[in-house]
Amino acid sequence: MNPTTPAAWIPIQAAHQLYCQLTGQALTLRFDRERHWFELLRAGFTLEDLRQVITYLQREIRHQRRNVGALKLSNLLQPDHFEEDLNIARVQLRPLPRPPQPTGTPALGPVSAGEAEARRQRCLRQLRQLRERLGRPPACPRSTEQPATHEPSSTDDLAIRSTD
Repeated sequence: MNPTTPAAWIPIQAAHQLYCQLTGQALTLRFDRERHWFELLRAGFTLEDLRQVITYLQREIRHQRRNVGALKLSNLLQPDHFEEDLNIARVQLRPLPRPPQPTGTPALGPVSAGEAEARRQRCLRQLRQLRERLGRPPACPRSTEQPATHEPSSTDDLAIRSTD
């Protein structure tokens, strides 16, 4: 099909008019543009595809994810780029699947102070066993009743003397 035949001319004119209407531009339909429209339509793209791509590009431009140059006719009419934009416009993002809810585990409610201390002691015991297996010395146990106190050192004396 030759782009100058009447059968090819009508869809080319319709596509160009739709482009001008959707973008608010008034571009003349010169031979080079006619040829680009012919190639795009010959590749199997429709006026609805054109409408979908232009709408998608306008939305992306509004959200500053695309450059306004994406709507230039010379950029839009590249069949490979048009196809990619059309496929992206058709993509429907689905939310990530939710992780499965655990089944059969008892609900943890409020824990008494005695139960919390027992769990803490069990965790400390497991940590000591793990350190022994890894060949590390056990950490100094801290008493739960007495807060750790600061032992004065020789550097503390130096700091006091230097500020006098």
